[in-house]
Order: sequence, then structure tokens, then C-alpha cells
Amino acid sequence: MAESIFKDRQRTSSQAQKFDGFTVDTSIMFTNHKNVYKKGVEKRQRKLLDKVRFLQPFLKPDEQICLITTGCSPMTFGEQFLTGWIIFYLKRSLFVFTNKRIFHIPTKTDYSYRGSLAQILYGDCQEIKIKSRAMIVEYKKGQKETFYYIASPDLKKIKNLFQGVAIEGTPSRTGERTHLCPRCGNELLKGEYICPHCRLEFKNKTEARRISIIYPGGGYLYTRHPILGILDAITETALLALFVVALIQSLQGEEEAGILAIYFGVLLGIEKLISVYHSNRFIDEFIPLDEHITASIPS
Repeated sequence: MAESIFKDRQRTSSQAQKFDGFTVDTSIMFTNHKNVYKKGVEKRQRKLLDKVRFLQPFLKPDEQICLITTGCSPMTFGEQFLTGWIIFYLKRSLFVFTNKRIFHIPTKTDYSYRGSLAQILYGDCQEIKIKSRAMIVEYKKGQKETFYYIASPDLKKIKNLFQGVAIEGTPSRTGERTHLCPRCGNELLKGEYICPHCRLEFKNKTEARRISIIYPGGGYLYTRHPILGILDAITETALLALFVVALIQSLQGEEEAGILAIYFGVLLGIEKLISVYHSNRFIDEFIPLDEHITASIPS
């Protein structure tokens, strides 16, 4: 495959069926890594299928869903270091494997849709491998991406699908993971926060920086992370209050207060920089300005 693997599977089992408007290859989707049907696997896959109902308009007429799993989007060391364990909740994603591509869907913490989705075409992939609980995608253009915390029940199945097989398929224009417009389904351009086809607008880094600097917790709230926004707002407000008090005391002649004012000012500045950094990373996922987007894709 990847396309070739799925075609081989379909020739030997021919288990494509319709479920809630989706075409599903049950010979892969409802079996374990040994290709044995398991009721528990089917139950879990059906629950995940319910999470991706919005995906129907994006699928091609001959496209079949073969596997859905959970995991996390790629993240930098900086994100992990500055955020800690909570980053794995902020980066939660769904992965939908079809006979043509992998849909990467950044989600909310409950795996519900947030209007952001990307695709990885098999034709762009040199290798897809599993290492520990991570899925590593190596692109033909030389880049690598690591998707963390893939659901344990699906690790062996994904490994079996891709291990030791030349990956085939039609390459994309970008040669890498590409975000799609949640309204028209066309490819979005990196760094351009408006769809070149339907003109749907997305949140942008300029506004994220401005709001992060001006308002306590503003960057997180702008990128729709309310809990982080509230926590950051409390922290920033407390640091700002301590800075102001220390500054006033310093102006009144208290020497030690001047040092404290500098200390709290630096901490506030660092907190703002962290907010800007995180907001910019979230913006990379293309967050629509309109929170309620309905796909309108010609059939």
C-alpha cells in the first residue's frame, strides 16, 4: 500500500460493506492483527466510526475505510517540556486508514471533531512503521513525522499492514501531510489562513500573538482551549498584580521591591512567550473562525 495491500486483502476476502453511509472493509476493520474476526474489535471500531460521521463528504466514491484508531498529533520537545503531560490531551487525534490515504484529525479531548483535518497520501510515503506506541511516517521527500500514543489494540495491525511492503499510490502536490479545508475539501496552503478555493477563513498567528500579549490567557482562548486559557489567565493576572505591587513599592523607595518587580516582570514575560508559542503551534492545525462548519463538497 498501501493501496496494493488493501487491494490484495479485498481480492482474498471481498468484505466491503456499507455502514451508516460509509464503505467499510470489514476483513481489516473488524479483525485483529491475525485477521481473525473479534466482536470486541467491531464494537470499538463502530464507536470510532460514529466519531467521524463528518468525514463522509470527504471520501471518494471508491474509497473504503479499513481502520480507525486514536493517538496524538506530532509535537515538539518544547511543547512537551513547557506543557507536561497535559500536552497528550491537547494533541489527541483520530486516524482513519482508507485504501487511499490516512486521515489525520486533530480533535478535542473527547475525540470529537473540531473542524480540522489533514491527509497523508500513501503515494507520498516512503515508509510507515510502528515503534513502541508511535507511528513514524517517512515521506519520499525526506521528512519524518511521529504520531504518538497510537491505541495499543491497533499497533500490531498497523505494523502488519505496512511492514516490508513498498508503498504505492498517487503522490500529492506537497509530498507531505496536508490539511484540507473543512468546507470544500481542497488542500490548504501552509502559512495562508484562508482557503484558496472557497475563501473560508481560519485563525491566524498574527492575531494569536496580539491576543496572547494583550489579554491574560487570550492565546489559549483564541485557539479554543478554554481550560488552559483560564489557568493561564489566573497565572498571568497573579504575576501582573505582584509586578505592579512590587513596582509601586520600589517607587516608594523600597530597594528589595525593585528586584522583585524585575523578577515578576521576567516571569510574566516568559509566561506570555509560552502562550504565544503554544498558540502558534495550535494555529498550524488550521482552526476555522466559524466553529460550526458544514462540508459542501461536490459529489
